[in-house]
Amino acid sequence: MTRVFVAAGGNIDPARRLPQALAGLRAAFGELAVSPCYANAAFGFEGEDFHNLVVAFDTNLPLADVLARLHAIEEACGRERQAAKWAARAMDLDVLLFGDCVGEFPGAILPRPDLLKRAYMLGPLADLAPALLHPTSGVAIAELWAAFDKTDWQPRLVSLA
Repeated sequence: MTRVFVAAGGNIDPARRLPQALAGLRAAFGELAVSPCYANAAFGFEGEDFHNLVVAFDTNLPLADVLARLHAIEEACGRERQAAKWAARAMDLDVLLFGDCVGEFPGAILPRPDLLKRAYMLGPLADLAPALLHPTSGVAIAELWAAFDKTDWQPRLVSLA
């Protein structure tokens, strides 16, 4: 079994779409561990706040199949693939870590390069798996988060219920 960590977020009706995405993830992968959900200012453009969290699950599926299922869940939540990179999103599901896989794969670079640069990814991952070792640095996620410059991160905890 491979432990997979996925960042989930969006800023178009996130109160409805994040629970929808979680239901899709449970249907596709079974039991999930879910971090707290945070509202964060849009990054890279002006827009509504994003709601972000991280989920973890175990799977025997290869990375390509996991990515295909994530894309299907995104689309079911209203994701448009042709949207600009820095724009409003109905749903983003991004693989952060896929076990200890390191390298470039079709559709993914692992570990996700911006994991260590984006508070909205690293913070929820630290909530969920603080003792987990980052596969390239060998440092615990909690230590990476403690050293992270949080100056510009002004999150609000939000409920998904």
